[in-house]
Amino acid sequence: MVSLATALVMLLALFEYFALGEAIGHRAYRFWTATCALILVYVQWRAVYLPAYSLPGGLIAYQKTEWFAGGMPSLEVAFFLFVLGIAALTLWTRRPFVEALPAAGISASGLLLIAFPLTFAIRLHGLGTEGPLLLLFALVITWVGDTFAYFVGRAVGKHPLAPLLSPKKTWEGTLVSFLGSLLVAVVFGRWLSAPLPHLLAMAAAGNVAGQAGDLLESAYKRSAGVKDSGGLLPGHGGVLDRIDALILAIPVVWYYWTLVYSPRM
Repeated sequence: MVSLATALVMLLALFEYFALGEAIGHRAYRFWTATCALILVYVQWRAVYLPAYSLPGGLIAYQKTEWFAGGMPSLEVAFFLFVLGIAALTLWTRRPFVEALPAAGISASGLLLIAFPLTFAIRLHGLGTEGPLLLLFALVITWVGDTFAYFVGRAVGKHPLAPLLSPKKTWEGTLVSFLGSLLVAVVFGRWLSAPLPHLLAMAAAGNVAGQAGDLLESAYKRSAGVKDSGGLLPGHGGVLDRIDALILAIPVVWYYWTLVYSPRM
């Protein structure tokens, strides 16, 4: 279910991103990019089931993903297929050649900046018995941080954080967002096995990444000259507007848990 939900949200966000590109004349290879994005979802889903084995000293190692390990394409294969498809579409479609570079650019950036990071929700959910809690952790630190930033920023925010990108974001809201995520880490310390210092560090890293993702999406919208990424959620903009912070927060939490904390378990 997590994989299916991730795929659905990813595709909706990806097509909203393509619409931003079209606003400035960059038409993506939509179908091919969406196909490769779904391949990434499949690869990440299968990677969850690769066996792990123990090393001396309590370290955990994960089976190396070969190009076609057990009949499963690796991430390298998925990206290489994307490159081959872009080459074929560029050379053999009837689009004007003046569109070749913008089409390749918006397609590749959509796959790398939107689709690929979101697939880490599947990997995070699949991290053993604590995986579902870790995914919830990533979601909650982002949602709580955003909520705190919104209300405090409106109430007492006076110092703009990035006035050219998002005039309503303030340093006061940013700081309270950070503290809110740390509070979430303290609460989750009741259920996750990691020591509190690790949870605080993971929440801090996830919050910073999430706020960077929020500003990044604002930059995309500024570039396209639009206020919202879409109108699918009346009063709340598009899907991309709702998940912009998660695009970077989820991979950061996954990498922290697997690279920083797990080797010390």
